[in-house]
Amino acid sequence: MALTPSPAAHDVDLAVIGGGTAGLVGAQTAAGLGARVVLVEEERTGGDCLYTGCVPSKALLAAASAAAQARRASRYGVDVGGVTVDFARVMQHVRQAIAHIEPVDSPEALGRAGVEVVPGRAQVLPDGSLRVGVRTIRARHVLVATGSAPALPDLPGIDGVHVLTNENLWDLAVLPARLVIIGGGPVGCELAQAFARLGSDVTVVHRGKRLLPREDPEASAVLRAALEEDGVRILLEHGAVSVRGTGDGAGDGGTEGGLLTTTSGEDLAFTHLLAAAGRTPRSRGFGLEQAGVELDGAGYVVTDRHLRTSRPGFWASGDVTDHPKYTHTAGVHASIAAGNAILGPLRTVSRIEPPRVTFTDPEIAAVGAPTGKGGIEQAVHHTHLDRAVTEQRMEGFTRLAFDRRGRVIGGTIVGPRAGESLGEVCLAVQRKLSATAVAGVTHPYPTHNDGVWNAAIARTRTVLASPVPKALGRLARRVQERRTR
Repeated sequence: MALTPSPAAHDVDLAVIGGGTAGLVGAQTAAGLGARVVLVEEERTGGDCLYTGCVPSKALLAAASAAAQARRASRYGVDVGGVTVDFARVMQHVRQAIAHIEPVDSPEALGRAGVEVVPGRAQVLPDGSLRVGVRTIRARHVLVATGSAPALPDLPGIDGVHVLTNENLWDLAVLPARLVIIGGGPVGCELAQAFARLGSDVTVVHRGKRLLPREDPEASAVLRAALEEDGVRILLEHGAVSVRGTGDGAGDGGTEGGLLTTTSGEDLAFTHLLAAAGRTPRSRGFGLEQAGVELDGAGYVVTDRHLRTSRPGFWASGDVTDHPKYTHTAGVHASIAAGNAILGPLRTVSRIEPPRVTFTDPEIAAVGAPTGKGGIEQAVHHTHLDRAVTEQRMEGFTRLAFDRRGRVIGGTIVGPRAGESLGEVCLAVQRKLSATAVAGVTHPYPTHNDGVWNAAIARTRTVLASPVPKALGRLARRVQERRTR
């Protein structure tokens, strides 16, 4: 029995399940190649990034940064009166940011790009077709882009309190008085700093030995110091044991307040509890397994390097796969998957660790081979970065990693706008540029990006000072001297 319908039975070339970043990019990529495309979305196009992730969190961080800068303006000789935060207006700013971007991801915009949007929940039938309500869609190819959901900790008593996640956080009507956050990864750190700067009493409970365990250890230390300066209490190597509601919370959004007991036996009182300890794939309930699409033990859709699944004609990208959970990764992978579906499996997923940014203050940005874990490295601390000196932001550093041939294979930047400076490192890693090549490019001065340039220059000087280059240099000088006699 054939796994896919006969070509004559196909209604479309590509059916996309999910309207988040991966689904949007995949659908528009295929439509741009002249394919007939439908996108099935049961809630709203735009996904987590627009409504509950990247956009609202960065808007919240912007408001929190404004409050922090006002309080610290005296370091520049500028005295500011009492700083007050109107949380309702802060959340209005968040909603305005979402509303401004929303039309770009709307069904109308997709329609203009040649994508038909079908509202509803897709069910994959055994023959590979999709059922959406009463409609059956037969597609030559299917792209699974159903995303992920925040993971909730399995703790005794947690059902008795209202747990905030990045999804329902944006329904808050009042600023949390006492916020306890479970998890010290990027989401937990960003929101801890944002709410502390807005006026909440914040505690982070993290099982690991340091925050951001995937990042450079020195970067983790710099971030911890910054969070503590903002008033965040950080409990490392502490796990959550149980939760008990006390009924003394703010009462908004169903929150009743409670106590979280840690592995050390300490009871942490909270008015609001936020879970930021990972995500789980949204892969169940669509009929994928019954249709022959393999899931791993954690529920992620299994793909090959072309992003094909175990069922011919089915592809997957984004958070529903076991690839790094970043919006930009989802978009790039969706473009690869959709292009491969329409044109044939020509492109593969890059083996380079993708760029990532934790948008705290200072930002922590990294790409490629992790620094702080061996290899040939060159670091420049920002105590000698002129732009950082002028802004009194010298706590950061830039560290580049090189292979034995002197090519850039990774980097970590800690400092203001580190995510913007990382772009050059991404290009260097992707194009296998040497330290000499980066050092030979004229950079504008003074900028925070000088850290990348200075690290490349420092590495180049180190190489030139080694015995072989020095000997060649002496030989070249002697030849030149003879020619000029």
